[in-house]
Amino acid sequence: MFKSFFPSPVLFFFSIFAWISCGTALWYLGGKDWGVFIGFPKSYTEQTLPIGVSKFISLSYIWVYIWFSIFFSIFFIFWKIKENHKWQSWSICGSAFILFNIWFSVQVSISINEWYGPFWNLIQKMLSNKGGEIYELYQGISIFLYIAMVAVTVNVINSFFVSHYIFRWRTAMTEYYTENWNHLRSVEGASQRVQEDTMRFATIMEDLGVTLVKSLMTLIAFLPLLIELSKSVPSLPLIGEISHSLVWATVSWSIFGTVLLMLTGIKLPGLEFKNQKVEAAYRKELVYGEDSESYAKPLTLAELFSRLRFNYFKLYFHYAYFNLVSSWYIQLDIIFNLIILFPAIAAGTMTLGLINQIRNVFDKVTTAFQYLINSWKTIIELLSIRKRLKEFESIL
Repeated sequence: MFKSFFPSPVLFFFSIFAWISCGTALWYLGGKDWGVFIGFPKSYTEQTLPIGVSKFISLSYIWVYIWFSIFFSIFFIFWKIKENHKWQSWSICGSAFILFNIWFSVQVSISINEWYGPFWNLIQKMLSNKGGEIYELYQGISIFLYIAMVAVTVNVINSFFVSHYIFRWRTAMTEYYTENWNHLRSVEGASQRVQEDTMRFATIMEDLGVTLVKSLMTLIAFLPLLIELSKSVPSLPLIGEISHSLVWATVSWSIFGTVLLMLTGIKLPGLEFKNQKVEAAYRKELVYGEDSESYAKPLTLAELFSRLRFNYFKLYFHYAYFNLVSSWYIQLDIIFNLIILFPAIAAGTMTLGLINQIRNVFDKVTTAFQYLINSWKTIIELLSIRKRLKEFESIL
């Protein structure tokens, strides 16, 4: 699943984690100021960045782009020398491009959040003062429009590239399995595992992998903002005053939901795995029946279908209460980030812009923390596919 596409997967993933950690640590230990060595003015890191797309071509961001390019180039050259893997141009360069696009999209989200406060405060000011200059509203909304256009463009580009990246991964897996077909052909459902399971594995990894990385980057970017905004919400309902109130609220709520849904859906991966096996057995009998009259007898098909029906009915039952609990949680989640602001709103210490800004940041951080909740059904399917492919690969 992995060594077909990545060079020495265990060492590769460990090295990329270590290299990213090293680059991040150097950046915060002074690297963000090292642009002066290539001719940037000494004050470039102290400049106040504007709200809008122009911030992305400021010297601070240009130095980030250069920093990323330097660190990626060193990493690529290292692996090129160590192990010239057939697919490493896609697995390494492609991974770097996806990581950069995800980071950039998170930065765009931060820009949108910065826009929320001033714009909604402007609306509140106009409503309180019985009016204002309409061009200010057009000017404010145009800033959002430019940021949104950048966000959509980056997301479409990344989605297009990730689709190609994942298909290359599927191609690498398919080549690996077909090269060893003589050893694998006797396995039950071998054709399905090479054709369907590799396709589903690659497709799910596209969704889960990108979402996971984006969730981690969102947490890194938005948690400091949530800590700063917590100063405007000194107390929580039922709890009272607490430091870093918004952080405690989002972490506690997300952990509660994650544990709740993991416990509720604990039986689903095994049932999905078994479901794939009974489906494969039924399909195999029908395929053999196309070429030989000795297969696909009515009694045999009836027995195989009864197993399939029994497993599906169990799956329906367990998914029913899982979906009920997850739906309840999602509905409560919609109003939770507003309820925690009730004490501050009732005290009259908040503006409309601040409320919208806090709700936006809170939603970003909560969604990132709730990665397992939002992806649990997909993770269940991935676990069952991984079981099938691991069983398949064990022969090799």
